Amino acid sequence: MFGGFTKDLGIDLGTANTLVYVKGRGIIVREPSVVALRTDTKTIEAVGDAAKKMIGRTPGNIRAIRPMKDGVIADFETTATMIRYFLRQAQKQRWLFQRHPNVMVCVPSGITAVEKRAVEDATKQAGAREAYTIEEPFAAAIGADLPVWEPTGSMVVDIGGGTTEVAVISLGGIVTSRSIRIAGDEMDEAIIQYIKRTYNLMIGERTSETLKMEIGSALPMEKPETLEIRGRDLVSGLPKTMSVTSDEITESLTDTVNAIVEAVKVTLEKCPPELSADIMDRGIVLTGGGGLLRNLDRLLARETGMPVLVAENPLDCVAIGTGRALENIHLFKSKSGSSSRYKR
Repeated sequence: MFGGFTKDLGIDLGTANTLVYVKGRGIIVREPSVVALRTDTKTIEAVGDAAKKMIGRTPGNIRAIRPMKDGVIADFETTATMIRYFLRQAQKQRWLFQRHPNVMVCVPSGITAVEKRAVEDATKQAGAREAYTIEEPFAAAIGADLPVWEPTGSMVVDIGGGTTEVAVISLGGIVTSRSIRIAGDEMDEAIIQYIKRTYNLMIGERTSETLKMEIGSALPMEKPETLEIRGRDLVSGLPKTMSVTSDEITESLTDTVNAIVEAVKVTLEKCPPELSADIMDRGIVLTGGGGLLRNLDRLLARETGMPVLVAENPLDCVAIGTGRALENIHLFKSKSGSSSRYKR
């Protein structure tokens, strides 16, 4: 009777950020995948934006953690609580008698059946009526408006917080793919270690992320830029301010960026010749926050000899694709073991 009041949801459950797409309304929740826990009482202090502001600034009895690691669940109970919070945020304007929604969650293409089941179970525990999963690169390709259902090759490189997903897609399926647990978080960590090694200066996650976004580049920039940062001097133990150049950030990111380039090359090598020709015509599409790293498209184009484009809305591609996949939810029922097992 009240079925019409239910809005199906698509969730891009990322290592760094979670986005919720409501069918018919678009993306309505966009918050960091962070939970602040009280260690003494084991209660949740804050979730999302409020919790992220606490990172590196909490007293001893509060810990700000990311329950997702490398695109998979590292802490089941906390992840279920976080999903429940995001579902509640998405359904604030719900009807009084609204039943539980069907929820589609994106997962990395390289996860195991156990990790996939953990995502489905956590989503159901958070209040979903049915939980379905869609592979991240496939969702990213749908969100980037690639012709995934046609007999033509499309290649997407989705660089998130915890994983980089590279896939060649044709006829509604992934032909060949590679998932590596090297992405935005590893870039941040590489910057932290470089600054520590070079200047004996300890900086936090937020500072390294700012360096990456403000002056980070995959190739040396024609006009180098500088950014002033603050950290703790490891020799004196006192706060210290200094300037860092874009060339130094480029150098610190070399290994991480090369790992992503290598993943793209390996995927191309496994690609059937006919589809390779399609990709040569259409180009490789970059999605995810890591796709916004300056000059990454130029570096990939140089290394692969193929055109490389950054998607129009790289941060939202996976969430949009997950939401659009709700229109064809029947195609995912057989792929997710949840539907038959949890029928109500």
